Amino acid sequence: MTDETILENGKRVIRIEHEALKEVGDRLDRCFVDAVKALFETGGRVIVTGMGKSGVIARKLASTLASTGTPSIYLHAAEGVHGDLGMITRDDVVIALSQSGETEELVKLLPAFQRLGTRLIAVTGQTGSTLAQRADIVLDVSVNDEACPLGLAPTASTTAMLAMGDALAIALLEKRGFNEEDYALLHPGGSLGNKLLLTVNDLMHTGEAIPLVSEETLMREALFEITSKGLGVTGILDESENLIGVITDGDLRRGLERGDNMLEKPVSEFMSSNPKWISRDALAQKALHEMETYSITQLFVFPESPNGRPVGIIHIHDILKAGIA
Repeated sequence: MTDETILENGKRVIRIEHEALKEVGDRLDRCFVDAVKALFETGGRVIVTGMGKSGVIARKLASTLASTGTPSIYLHAAEGVHGDLGMITRDDVVIALSQSGETEELVKLLPAFQRLGTRLIAVTGQTGSTLAQRADIVLDVSVNDEACPLGLAPTASTTAMLAMGDALAIALLEKRGFNEEDYALLHPGGSLGNKLLLTVNDLMHTGEAIPLVSEETLMREALFEITSKGLGVTGILDESENLIGVITDGDLRRGLERGDNMLEKPVSEFMSSNPKWISRDALAQKALHEMETYSITQLFVFPESPNGRPVGIIHIHDILKAGIA
C-alpha cells in the first residue's frame, strides 16, 4: 500500500463520517425536543446504558451530562440484568444506546424499565427495532454506510451516536442556563475552576505578613519593612490606621538615584496617595485584571471599602502560582 493510498483511505473515512453526521443532523425533529424536555424535567437521575461500542459512547455521554449539571450515571447493560437495576428508580430517565436496537442484554432490561415506570429514550439506528418499539422517545442515528470497508466495525454509526449524545447534553446545558461558574463548581481542580472559584481571600497574605508602616516612619525603616515582607511594597497608615498611601521598591530606587538623603525623611514625603485596593470576596481573576490595568504587582485588601486597616495584601505572583493567567 502506497503513502498516497493510506492518505486517501483516511480522507475517505472522514468524508463518510462527515456525511453521516449531516444526515443525522438533518433528521432531527420533535423527538429531540421531547428528549431534552424529558431530561430537564426528570426528578431523578439520567441512567445511560449500552453494550460494546455503544456502551463506550454511553459511558462518555453519562460523563458529559454529569459534568454539565445533570446528575447521571452509566449502567453496564450486562451488569444491569445481574442486579445493578437496583440503582434505577421510577423518577429516573433511561437513555439506551444500541445501533441495532436488538442487543440481547439491553432487550432483557426493557421489561424491568417498563415495570419501574421509568421513561426510556432510545438512541438507535433501527427505528423498527425492539428497543425503539418499547421506548417513549426514539432518536434516529441510522447511517447509510460504515467507514469500515468490510461494513463490520462500527465507525460512522458510533460517530453519529456520539454526536447525538453531545447534542442532547449541550441543548440540556443551555436549557438549564448552566454557565461558567456552574461548570467551575463541578471542575474545581482545573484552570477554569481556579479562575472562577478562587477569591482574593483564598490567596492573600494576612496578619504580620502585611507590610505596613505609619506616616511618620523614616524611609530607611520603610525599606526594612519592604525587604522583610518580600512583596515589593509597604502601605502607609495615618494615626487612625487608615491606609493613605504606598511606597514601592521602585519608589525607593528612584529616590536613591536622586541622592537627596531620602532614607532619613518620612515616608509621607514620597508615598503615592490613594492606593489601589480590592475586596476580599472578589475573584482572584479580577485582582489580576486590576493589576494588569494599572501596571502594578500588588493590591491591598479590605472587607468591603478601603476604610481602616487593610485585612490583607495580594501579589501578582500569588495569582500566577495558583494557575490563573
